[in-house]
Amino acid sequence: MDPTARSRRTVLIAAIAGGLILLLLIGVGVYGLIRGPQTTEPAEPTLTDGPAATNPAHVPAEPEPVVTIGGPEKFASAVAEALFTWDTTSGYGPADYAQMLADVTAETEADAAASDVRSYLPTPEAWAQLRTHQTRQWLIIDTIEIPAAWEDAVVQAAPGQIPDGAVAYTITGTRHRTGYWGTDPVTTTHPVAFTVFLICTPERGSAPSPADPITDTCLLLRLSQLDNPLR
Repeated sequence: MDPTARSRRTVLIAAIAGGLILLLLIGVGVYGLIRGPQTTEPAEPTLTDGPAATNPAHVPAEPEPVVTIGGPEKFASAVAEALFTWDTTSGYGPADYAQMLADVTAETEADAAASDVRSYLPTPEAWAQLRTHQTRQWLIIDTIEIPAAWEDAVVQAAPGQIPDGAVAYTITGTRHRTGYWGTDPVTTTHPVAFTVFLICTPERGSAPSPADPITDTCLLLRLSQLDNPLR
């Protein structure tokens, strides 16, 4: 083959390969912006151009404390929202958001629950990448209920095997993320399901009365693996 023709062919192949690699990097970049390294999520979310149609009325500018009073269902909802609500432009990191849940975790389960929480949040490396795209996330809860598997466990448990006040709530919902790829807004939604295990104990005010009723103070015990809840 003529050396000049061979040289041109080599340059052409290199140009085509370079173009394919560039397209692949762009695709991976958009995917990484929105999904992050969440190994527990089985499916890639759908990308949509334009701002989110379900943009939340308020995404806190900083991690917010989790309210521990109001009953077990309300507490489970608060835990779910704390797990999924974050903003990489806030100046805070995943450890700061995790701390809000550590503050309301039962001491007996502190280490295990901390590991559970970390599995729901981006790693520091992923957070740094997401921050370059101004990514933020929140959760819209669809259902929250005590799963039948937990009710069966309570019935079958030996006396004292399950602590008084312990309960599990399985939550389903939609995870929303927004960010930017360059100057273009990018949005995803992804269904999620998980179980929150918690314990609530009654506390009475100093002067019990109809205006000062008994309230439940709740603490987090454990979390199921994401998308592998009790049913």
